[in-house]
Amino acid sequence: MGGQVHRSTQDGVAILEIDNPPVNALSQDTRRALADALMRAESDPDVGAIAILASGNTFVTGADMAEFGQKPREPHLPDVVDRIESSAKPVVVGWHGTALGAGCEIGLAAHRRIMARHARVGLPEVKLGLIPGAGGTQRLPRLVGLPAALDLVATGRLLDAMEAFAIGLCDEVTDGDIREATVTAAKSLIGKMQQRLSVRPALPPDTGAWEAMVQKVRREAKNRLAPLRAIDLIHQTLSMPYALGAPAERRTYLDLMASDQSRALRHLFQSERAVRKLPGLSGTKPLPEGAIGIIGAGTMGAGIAASLIEHGFSVVLVESGDSALQAGRERLATLMARAIRSGRIADSQRAEIARRVSFTTDLAALARSPLVIEAIFDDRTVKADLIGKLEALLAPTALIATTTSALNHEALADGMQRPERFLGLHVFSPAQVMRLIEVVRARRTSLDALAAALDLARRLDKIAVVCAPCEGLIGNRILAKFRAQCEFMLEEGALPAEIDRALEAFGLAMGPFAAQDLAGLDIAWARRKRLAETRNPAERDVPLVDKLCELGRFGQKTGKGWYLYRDGKREPDSEVERMIRIHAASTGRRPAALTPEAIQTRVLAAMVNEGAKLLSEGIAARPLDIDLVMVHGYGFPVWRGGPMQEADARGLRAVLAQVEANASRDGPAFSVALLLHDLLAQGRNFASLNAPETASPARQPQPAVRA
Repeated sequence: MGGQVHRSTQDGVAILEIDNPPVNALSQDTRRALADALMRAESDPDVGAIAILASGNTFVTGADMAEFGQKPREPHLPDVVDRIESSAKPVVVGWHGTALGAGCEIGLAAHRRIMARHARVGLPEVKLGLIPGAGGTQRLPRLVGLPAALDLVATGRLLDAMEAFAIGLCDEVTDGDIREATVTAAKSLIGKMQQRLSVRPALPPDTGAWEAMVQKVRREAKNRLAPLRAIDLIHQTLSMPYALGAPAERRTYLDLMASDQSRALRHLFQSERAVRKLPGLSGTKPLPEGAIGIIGAGTMGAGIAASLIEHGFSVVLVESGDSALQAGRERLATLMARAIRSGRIADSQRAEIARRVSFTTDLAALARSPLVIEAIFDDRTVKADLIGKLEALLAPTALIATTTSALNHEALADGMQRPERFLGLHVFSPAQVMRLIEVVRARRTSLDALAAALDLARRLDKIAVVCAPCEGLIGNRILAKFRAQCEFMLEEGALPAEIDRALEAFGLAMGPFAAQDLAGLDIAWARRKRLAETRNPAERDVPLVDKLCELGRFGQKTGKGWYLYRDGKREPDSEVERMIRIHAASTGRRPAALTPEAIQTRVLAAMVNEGAKLLSEGIAARPLDIDLVMVHGYGFPVWRGGPMQEADARGLRAVLAQVEANASRDGPAFSVALLLHDLLAQGRNFASLNAPETASPARQPQPAVRA
C-alpha cells in the first residue's frame, strides 16, 4: 500500500500524520487514508480538534505526479480538502519543510495554519502548466487579497515563513517543535466555532495594485496559458460564491492538464529529475574535497569560479600572465558584487569568500586540486600541451576537464597516460547564471570521473546532461542546423526581421539574427573559417555572414550587423536587405512562400532531424536529454518542452514530411534521419525512447532503434 496517515490523540486533539515518503505526495492511497482519518476523528467523542502534520523532512509537496494525465481517481483531492474545511471540529495544519500545491491547499482549508521558521509554502502548479485544482485560486484571494494571490499563483514562487506571516497566509511562526506548536494551537480552539474561508467575502482590491499585477502577469506569461487563466479565476472571487467558483477552477485545471503546454512542462519537470538518476553509477565516489582549479580567467573561467564560490567551493584561478590575472580578478569581483546586490550571497560573507579564492600564474598551485577545469581559448595544440602539464602535476586520481564544445575530446585525451580521468564540462555562458552543463564522457572516461562531474553539477544546482563527444556536442550541433535553415531562407525571399519575428512568435526570446548580432558575428565567422577546409563542397552554403564581417559589421558591438543599431535600438538595415536580395538573385533559387508558420515548421524539422541523428549515433542517450539542452541552453520555449517533445505533439508523420522537404531542397547535410522512419514504422514516438535504461553511462553508444 502507498501513503498512510498515522492517528494518535493528545489532550483532546486528534493528530493526523501524513506519511508517504519521500515527499509526502498526496497519492490516491494517501488521500483515502486522510479522508478516513478525518472521518474517524470527527466521529470520536473524545476529540475536540484536529491537527494535520506530516512525517519526515517535509509537509505535503503536491499531488502524485504518477497520476497526472490519467483519469482522476477517487477520492478526488478537492473533495478531501473540502472535507477538512467543513469539519465541525477545528482543524489546524502544521507546515514544515515545504508545503507545495496540495500541501498549501490543505492548509488553506484548515482553520488555522502554523509554520516552522525555516519552512516554505507556495502554489507552483503554474510551472507544470496548471493552476491549483483544489480550491487554491478561490480560497487564497479570500485570505491574502487578490493581488497577492495572483502573484503567488501566476509565478509559482515560494514564500518563507515570515513572508507568509506578513501577508496573512499563516497565523503563527514557530522556532520550536512544529508538532507541539500545532497541537497547542488546535487545543486552544476546542469548543470554538471557526469560520470557513470559502464563505469569507473577497475584499475588493486597490484598483491600481490589481491592474499593475494583472499587467505584470500578462507581460511575463509569454504565451503560457496557466497564468492567464489564473487572472480570471482569482478575479471572479469578488462576484462568484465559492460553490460556483470551485467547479470553474476544477474545469480549468482539467482543461490545462490535457493541454500540450502542460504535457510539455511536465515532461521537462520529469526530465530534470531523470538526468539526476543515471543507472550504473552505484558504488562510484563523489568529488573529493579541495580547492577546484580553473585555468583561464576570462568570461567563462570567471563565471565558473563565481558559481563555485557562490555554492561554497574554494577556487584557485590561474592565468598566463599578471595583466590577464588582474583582469580576471576584477572580472570575478564584479560578478561577486552582483551576487551580493541580488541577495544570493550575504554581504557579511565577503571576508569568508575572499579566503576561499586565490589567484596565481603558477600552475604548481593546483597540485592538490581534485579537479582542474581548463577554460582557455580553443586551440587543440595549446590545450593538449596544457593537459599534459596538468597530468604530470596532479595526483593520479585528480580529474581534468575541458570546457570546449568545438574540439575533439578523444584527440585531446590521446596523449594522456590516464585518459580515464579526462572529461568535458561544457558550461553555458554566463556560467554563474545558466543552469545547463553538457558533461562529455569520452570513450575512456571512467565512471568515477563521470559520477564526480555529476556530483559537482548537483552541488552547483545545475542540470547536467551526459553526452558522447562530437563536433558541437548536442546543442551547438543542433543550433548549426537551425541557423543554416534561417540563412537558407534569406536566399528564398525572407529578410532577417521576418524570420526573427516568426521565431519570436514561436516562443524564442530573441530571433536568430538579433541573437547573432548580440553575440558577435565574428564568432560565427571564425568558426566558418576554421571549418572551411573540411566543408563538403556539395553542401548548401550561404556566405552572407562572411560578407558582413568583411565589411566590419560584427553586430551590436560595432553598431552594425544583420541590423543597424542607433541609440540602443535595433532596426532593419536597407543596405543589408539590398545585399541579401542581390545574393538571393545570384543563386537562381525561386522565392518560397515563407509565412511565419512555414518558417517555424522548417527550423523545427531541421532541429528534430539533427536530434534524431544524435540519438542514432549515441551522442545523446535519450530525446529528453536533447530537450533539456535546447530549453536550458539555447532558449527553446519552455512551454513547448523541447524540439523532440514538440515533434511528438505535432505528430512525427507531419514532421517527417517537412524533414523530407528540407532534405530534397538543401542537400546531404539535411538528409533524413533513419530513426524517424523507424519510429513511424513501429508506431512509436520520441517519448518511447526515454526509458531510464537507455541512459546508463556504462552503455556503449548505440543506434536508438536500428542495429
